[in-house]
Amino acid sequence: MNDAIDFDRYDRIRPIRWTGDALELLDQRKLPFAVEYVRCDDSDAVAAAIHALTVRGAPAIGIAAAWGVVLAAREVEAGSGVDALPAIEPALQRLNAARPTAVNLAWALARMRRVLAGAGSDWREVLAREAQAIADEDLAANRRMGALGAALIEPGSGVLTHCNTGSLATAGFGTALGVIRAGVAQGRIDAVFAGETRPWLQGARLTVWELEQDGIAPTLIADSAASYLMKTGKVRWVIVGADRICANGDTANKIGTYQLAIAARHHGVHFMVAAPSSTVDMDTLTGDAIEIEERDPGELFAVGGTRTAAERVGAWNPVFDVTPHELIDAIVTERGVIERPDEAAMRAAFGG
Repeated sequence: MNDAIDFDRYDRIRPIRWTGDALELLDQRKLPFAVEYVRCDDSDAVAAAIHALTVRGAPAIGIAAAWGVVLAAREVEAGSGVDALPAIEPALQRLNAARPTAVNLAWALARMRRVLAGAGSDWREVLAREAQAIADEDLAANRRMGALGAALIEPGSGVLTHCNTGSLATAGFGTALGVIRAGVAQGRIDAVFAGETRPWLQGARLTVWELEQDGIAPTLIADSAASYLMKTGKVRWVIVGADRICANGDTANKIGTYQLAIAARHHGVHFMVAAPSSTVDMDTLTGDAIEIEERDPGELFAVGGTRTAAERVGAWNPVFDVTPHELIDAIVTERGVIERPDEAAMRAAFGG
């Protein structure tokens, strides 16, 4: 087994590009059949792209929003950051409202607001440097947590992941998919299974495409096949990301994660959450306090624009669910590994 990780081989995709004049976002709605970037020239275009899932994944949303603040600054005349803040605040609020569940969005905007308030006449440059720092720190964190998470996996393991948690959802390398990339690079993971992730099919459209770019051959399964897959013994770990981790370890993630955790516990399969520390929200005590975003029920009525449900039917379309900490074997961040997370373990690691 080789513990070295060739990041150049396993880190080829960049979903967010800052040109110096505009923000370019890889349009994840068109993958895997077209690789196109959407150009955003102002903060409202960034907010619209976040809401429309042009860019998605909690860390990537935060990074995109930070660059949205940089774009908003171009429309404001002010001598200092503190003078500019009231004029930029409406744009900050519109960016924050684009996706309410992912804590990274509010975290990144709070960080941009904080540096703006303390900046002098070079406040625009200060904002640009902070946005770049958020992206650079995320990439470094992903590579760190990839190595930490992979170290928990026994050689020869099969793993199952849900939704997309790779380079497309981050600054690069990924969170849960970063753990999987590191595990494959080190010879710990022999097989990777990806759930399709209805209704937007992020697993089918994005995750398997990403893995193929790195020369990793994934196996796609229907979401409803996960329990049976676990029963066969082909999976030792379920590895997922997070959009918010509470003070007690409860974790919000893409809808369908909760049922995977239940099935994993029943079948003796380990369950890992990999996310940067920016996803940890120590001010939210338990998962019961998380606002769960609901999207247009119409997203359930069709696949690829072709209607699959009868007319005049209702639908319920929550985008996330919450996995109780009791079902999580390990939370992995760039700061370290928390095994069997609970409130005491979370506070020991993150304070608050």
